Amino acid sequence: MSENKLKMSSSPHIRSKVTSSKIMLYVTIALLPASAFGVWNFGVSALVMLICTTASAVLTEYIYEKLMHKKITINDYSAVVTGLLLGLNMPASAPWWMGVIGGVFAILIVKQLFGGLGQNFMNPALGARCFLLISFTSQMTTFIHDGVSGPTPLAQLKSGEMVDSMSMLIGQIPGTIGETSVIAIIIGAIFLILMGIIDLRIPGTYIVTFVIFIGIFGQFANPEVGFFDPQYITAHLCGGGLMLGAWFMATDYVTSPITKKGQLVYGALLGILTGLFRLFGGSAEGVSYAIIISNLLVPLIEKATLPKPFGKGGEK
Repeated sequence: MSENKLKMSSSPHIRSKVTSSKIMLYVTIALLPASAFGVWNFGVSALVMLICTTASAVLTEYIYEKLMHKKITINDYSAVVTGLLLGLNMPASAPWWMGVIGGVFAILIVKQLFGGLGQNFMNPALGARCFLLISFTSQMTTFIHDGVSGPTPLAQLKSGEMVDSMSMLIGQIPGTIGETSVIAIIIGAIFLILMGIIDLRIPGTYIVTFVIFIGIFGQFANPEVGFFDPQYITAHLCGGGLMLGAWFMATDYVTSPITKKGQLVYGALLGILTGLFRLFGGSAEGVSYAIIISNLLVPLIEKATLPKPFGKGGEK
């Protein structure tokens, strides 16, 4: 009988009820608090941007796979996650067509042309965001809150001005759609931890390393800041895309190390690079570039941290 035939397959012989579609669905659900707050904070323009980035990402994946006669994979929600993350990294004041361009770039250039889900060498949403930052710098760095255009709290910090940390924690500040409310982001992160989708290894190492770096070197970038100044560190933690990046993009399965030691090295590298870019770089933010550079170094990190096999050439 055919049902009694042995099935031959290569190792590892691991079976799990957790599927890619279920993981991506959980990530989508976890992003809803930040998305809802972004729409409430910035209005209809934020909702339009989120719809444009998500729809363009899903549609691009469908059309490409249809034209290439590949299996349609939009049901795994990975394109939805990419589009939603891109939208959350966009300013609400940016024109809708820019979000569409970003969605197409993320799926077509960063993801599909390298083989699709599991083959991309960097986070597609961040790759698209950096592409848009380079191509449309003015629109991507203009932030409007309550009808007034102004600098973000991070830009104020970089220029030596004081900021309101409580407003940054709540999210009533200018910035991208999804990065403003730390509370909404943490709610989503807790959901992912409870569902077993992510753990604290990468985001925890990232945030702790960043705090240590800012605490030590913050006074060199800003002479008025003391050694491990609590208010200065809190403002950096609550400002920009640090929390969104640490919990939702640095933990991307495809572009982060699989080894436990590698994840610690990866998180530490993220914290150092983000601190360097923020304190000594030309821009007030640095999370996107820190994650992309670290993505590119993942193969080297994994090669250096893979456990040695027992036996010849390995540990005895």
